[in-house]
Amino acid sequence: MARLAQTAGLSDVQQEILSTVRAFVDKEIIPVATQLEHRDEYPAEIVEGLKELGLFGLMIPEEYGGLGESLLTYALCVEEIARGWMSVSGIINTHFIVAYMLKQHGTQEQKDTFLPRMALGEVRGAFSMSEPALGSDVAAITSKGVRDGDEYVLNGQKMWLTNGGTSTLVAVLCRSDEGHPEGTPAHKSMTTFLVEKEPGFGEVRPGLTIPGKIDKMGYKGVDTTELIMDGLHIPANRVLGGATGRGFYQMMDGVEVGRVNVAARGCGVAQRAFELGVSYAQQRHTFGKPIAQHQAIQFKLAEMATKVEAAHAMMVNAARKKDSGERNDLEAGMAKYLASEYCKEVVEDAFRIHGGYGFSKEYEIERLYREAPMLLIGEGTAEIQKMIIGRRLLEEYRFQG
Repeated sequence: MARLAQTAGLSDVQQEILSTVRAFVDKEIIPVATQLEHRDEYPAEIVEGLKELGLFGLMIPEEYGGLGESLLTYALCVEEIARGWMSVSGIINTHFIVAYMLKQHGTQEQKDTFLPRMALGEVRGAFSMSEPALGSDVAAITSKGVRDGDEYVLNGQKMWLTNGGTSTLVAVLCRSDEGHPEGTPAHKSMTTFLVEKEPGFGEVRPGLTIPGKIDKMGYKGVDTTELIMDGLHIPANRVLGGATGRGFYQMMDGVEVGRVNVAARGCGVAQRAFELGVSYAQQRHTFGKPIAQHQAIQFKLAEMATKVEAAHAMMVNAARKKDSGERNDLEAGMAKYLASEYCKEVVEDAFRIHGGYGFSKEYEIERLYREAPMLLIGEGTAEIQKMIIGRRLLEEYRFQG
């Protein structure tokens, strides 16, 4: 067991789950990750293995066939999986956010319909907020859902949809002005629609097109797509929670959890970068001795390990706060911001330790170097995190004049 990033106070069950996941990562993911990533190939066999482990139902309540575990357990599993290959953690994350939103906000019929099959990995989830001209400004969403009898008709274009091709259930955020007078704030006139579809690309159901995979610098293997709705008919009973106007709050609740997930991914990638750096530093010789014996390299290793430890502690704190039922947007924002920034720095230091070989596709660190930047922008950019943190701090430390 590695010395870094240990978590105190875990139950025997949690420790057993983590041990199982870590063994799976070491045996089934790390040996093939770089090869699959270079081919931009979907890790079908790995996903089947995760299904068998029950990870698609990790946080789904036991009454729906899941394991009923905490956010902390989930985040620690994500950390282990990202240590192996970050793309695999992305496949699980979007599924999990939709399951979490259903558990927290769905009608009983929606929970009964989807959660048991999601726990088995038979229904695979994705969620969609962003649009081509949107970025982090969620209030500027232009996609619309208009009531038409017992249905809603959805029109618009969504962007950066993780699992867009492989998913079969997408939670889509749209404007819905029904029952909301003109002048209603944007965040109070948004609705989450549960869109069922076939996996694949092209027109996957009437009125819904998934054009194809977006070619990316890193974060390969997992399919990232657009989603185009053109007269897409959705039954009224597929409005999440059964009432319009609540979509923004539902999505933000899911994103809070997603930010803990991104922090966990940053921790996992940073841990792997440290492992690669400290291993290579003991094998590579210059000036008659391993480079690990040079003070300059020891300083790098010390800084890297400290960052790994600090990011892990903040991620664990954010997860435990959410599990306790408390508001955790401040802690999740801090953890996501710190873990993603530290991840980038630890990966770069490991890359520098590898010297010229770090630039070679033969070495795993090359893949990590391309993956780390995604964490700086996923689930809200670093700048958005700092805005959230700043606003929350001003709420907590309001000047009493």
